[in-house]
Amino acid sequence: MTLPRVSIQTEDFNLTDEIAALRHRDGRVGAVCSFVGTVRDRDMAPPLVASRTALPPEGANFPRGGPSENSLSTVLSMELEHYPGMTEQAIEIMIDEAYRRFDIYAARVIHRVGLLLPTDQIVMVAVTSAHRGDSFKACEFLMDYLKTQAPFWKKEQTPEGARWVDARSSDDAALAKWGIEARNG
Repeated sequence: MTLPRVSIQTEDFNLTDEIAALRHRDGRVGAVCSFVGTVRDRDMAPPLVASRTALPPEGANFPRGGPSENSLSTVLSMELEHYPGMTEQAIEIMIDEAYRRFDIYAARVIHRVGLLLPTDQIVMVAVTSAHRGDSFKACEFLMDYLKTQAPFWKKEQTPEGARWVDARSSDDAALAKWGIEARNG
């Protein structure tokens, strides 16, 4: 059974099953790299300390950009939307580009849509190759693309209300290292 390279779905996925299917009977595979993105439970972040000059507790894991009132806003849920057909085609084009840039054997992207809750899995990228370097690079390349250019719309529900999430400038910079100009305004 051949898996599609791209799957946009509401249901969750099992990383172990996906990787086993991707590797199935391909004796050339010497490396598998995968990335799974999840909805962060920001309530798990340590509370802000009264003094901004105080050091955070050892092992503190703040959301991207460090602690701030906005970055620690509780996400009650996240809703992802896409344009069926267009989204899959756009991701397929980037997988083709990953094959051109890196010596890989297989790639699979699963992206969930619909209503997701904190700790739910959102996205999986898995890549196989003969050696780890190409798998790592191709996986990172595909994630950098997905974060900035894939046609998804993300809305977070917080205690303060709903807000649409834009691509961050740091995501655009990550894409630029691959020689791709971000199309975000």
